[in-house]
Amino acid sequence: MNGLFFLRDSSIFKKVMAAFLAALLPLMAITWTINEKGSDNIRSEITESVLNTTRFYMDSLDKEADRISRYLPNYVMDTDLMELAATGNDMSPYERTRKVLDIQRRLELMKNSSPFIEEAKAYVPLLKRSILSNDYETRLDPEEYTAMQQNAKLYEAPFIYWNDRLFITMPYPGNTVRSPLYILGVELSAAKIKETLAQIGRTRGGQSVLLNLELGWSMETGMDPALLQRMKSFALEKRGLRSEEGHETIVHDHKRYLVVYKYSNLWNSYSITCIPEEMVLGSLQMYRTLFWWACALAVCIVMFFTYFLLRFIYRPLMKLVHSFRRVQQNRLEPILIDRGADEFGYLYRAFNDTVRSLKTLIEENYEQQIRNQRSELKRLQSQINPHFLYNCFFVLCRLIKSESQKEKAYQFCLYIGQYFQFITRNDEDEIPLELEVEHSRTYVEMQRICYGERIQVLFEGDVPAIHVPRLILQPIIENAYKHALGNMLQPGELWVHSERRDGDFLLYVEDNGQSITDEEIDLLQKKLRYSSNRIEETTGLMNVHRRIQLRYGEEYGITVSRSELGGLQVIIKLSVS
Repeated sequence: MNGLFFLRDSSIFKKVMAAFLAALLPLMAITWTINEKGSDNIRSEITESVLNTTRFYMDSLDKEADRISRYLPNYVMDTDLMELAATGNDMSPYERTRKVLDIQRRLELMKNSSPFIEEAKAYVPLLKRSILSNDYETRLDPEEYTAMQQNAKLYEAPFIYWNDRLFITMPYPGNTVRSPLYILGVELSAAKIKETLAQIGRTRGGQSVLLNLELGWSMETGMDPALLQRMKSFALEKRGLRSEEGHETIVHDHKRYLVVYKYSNLWNSYSITCIPEEMVLGSLQMYRTLFWWACALAVCIVMFFTYFLLRFIYRPLMKLVHSFRRVQQNRLEPILIDRGADEFGYLYRAFNDTVRSLKTLIEENYEQQIRNQRSELKRLQSQINPHFLYNCFFVLCRLIKSESQKEKAYQFCLYIGQYFQFITRNDEDEIPLELEVEHSRTYVEMQRICYGERIQVLFEGDVPAIHVPRLILQPIIENAYKHALGNMLQPGELWVHSERRDGDFLLYVEDNGQSITDEEIDLLQKKLRYSSNRIEETTGLMNVHRRIQLRYGEEYGITVSRSELGGLQVIIKLSVS
């Protein structure tokens, strides 16, 4: 569920890829599991088969060695051999030869009784000869004769290993501490034993070895010396664990081998068969290789599917998304149609038709808005034009009546002419800002005649060469005279200055009036902020503020705050671009 929540806000590309992988990966995992389970089953079945084969051949060897050991006393008790070994030198040559021939026939019968007997012989110390199944004139080898005299009991440890040869011997008599009269021995066929061992794993390319850890001898079927040494270590390990049979997988020289072992109590040896795992799992190795090829093919399919998804679905979709984002940014740009008659081609054409329709509607709406703005500007401006006219005539009458004020009356008439010349000179909606500031100076000079030197006015700052809506500064100054400075008993101050900030031009009008409170300033600021919803208020600051916003946009206009002089600070924000 967490994965689904993670994908919920992801792109379509991620969701489609996740769905594709969710379908593909379980199939690959199931195929891998089937292959591994099959490998384990086949390994188990083959191991059990090899172990059964090992049991069979080891049982054969045990039975054959046991049979030889049990029948050997019958040949030891041969009367001719006893007589020859005891009185051979006292016999005539003829009689001695006849008895030797009889003994040789019986030895040959013993030899032919088992394919595992290489040779049957009798060691006769009195004659200093060894009688073989087919040869008499054989000198007794003292070292060999000494080696054949074992001290252990026949059925507990029947085998004697000497000079890479394996013997089963029986002395006569065998229950005395004196030297025996003779020893009857059987030399086992190493070739036949190796042939039997080879049959255990021959069909699967395995190699077998018979290891006697006590006497240190081994019979193997051409096993590599390093691998043979590894098998000896393996046998020692199993003897330490008292494990008599089983199977295990080992790694030798970077190759894996299946090792099947069985311990024989009679031989006191481990029979170990070592089979390369690749021979055991030959067909499955092919399937495993095919699986990895399938994995590589799956990767190629994923890459092709990813490319196909990116090329034919994701990129066209993102192209459409980016186009919609441009529309949100008021960039009505059509899409280049590079698709045929598929769904994206239809969407592209529909998008371009929609963009063209939007452009038409926006142009019509913009023209209507421009007309409405011009009408609004005219209406607002018409409210300002007669605003100052009434008071001017009253002041002029007062000056004319006074004999000492004729010069001021004359100057005041000039100011009134300049003032109304500016108001009625033309119908232009916008004028240079320098002309707007000059008109405001004229207004201040007219007020100076009315109020005298009681109110000090200071203009500071350069004026950029830009055009602005008519009458945006003088009404602010007029508002300061009317509401802050006109009724003050103490001297008044009016400070008009400007600055540039981040590509904009700011005009400041500050006074030292004391009548306005902080609550009134906050209320006035709120009215300015929501002036678009208060169309009925069309005088004073609201008038100027709405006309500036109609010209430049919502981020421009008037803001108010507490002035450093103590009264009201009015900031007129204009664009210079």
